Amino acid sequence: MDFRTGVVASLLSVAAFVATPAQAKVIDQSDLGFTVAHTAQVAASPEDVWKMLRTPDKWWSKDHSWSGDAANFWLDSQAGGCFCEKLPGEAGGAMGSVQHARIIFAKPDEMMRLSGAFGPLQSEAVTGTLTIQIKQTATGSSIRFDYVVGGYMRFKVADVAPGVDKVLGEQLVGLANALGGALPVAHDERDGEAKDASAKSEPGLDAVAADLADEAPKDAPESD
Repeated sequence: MDFRTGVVASLLSVAAFVATPAQAKVIDQSDLGFTVAHTAQVAASPEDVWKMLRTPDKWWSKDHSWSGDAANFWLDSQAGGCFCEKLPGEAGGAMGSVQHARIIFAKPDEMMRLSGAFGPLQSEAVTGTLTIQIKQTATGSSIRFDYVVGGYMRFKVADVAPGVDKVLGEQLVGLANALGGALPVAHDERDGEAKDASAKSEPGLDAVAADLADEAPKDAPESD
């Protein structure tokens, strides 16, 4: 099953997701786009989480690939780097490739941010931003995925958001399992009780964006 087929199949089962809220948590949604968030606890250090994060061939599902083989994934974890996939040609044909996303922020052991419209969203005029945050805990690490999608698409947001939510959640489960945790994914419930006023007013705002929102805007220089 390729990435497009996998996500489209998910969209065809939206009613099933809605019946089980724990599997279909969309924390923000409008006609302009949507936000989904997932968190997991793992018994691994932030350093080990980062190392695993850099090797998507070990944890991203082959069912949500274009080639059908997770071994074809690779990730260059520096800013400007590619989360890409090789597309081997049939019968010795030329090798193709897919860019799933591009790294726009990388702070080892703490945060990676990628820009990319995954799966069938790639064919639409949308922007997708996936922020992956890693925080040390008493028992290992907490991992949070926030995926924010906005722009014009030929799908209805109410139809596509639950399917994207499910697919993203599956990838975090895969990451947790690859780290030996095999822990269930718990959606972030803090959107209703955010840490500060800025986060409360904007559901799904990650910690870094919240810090930026708190900064007072600088006065524009006066013109002559």
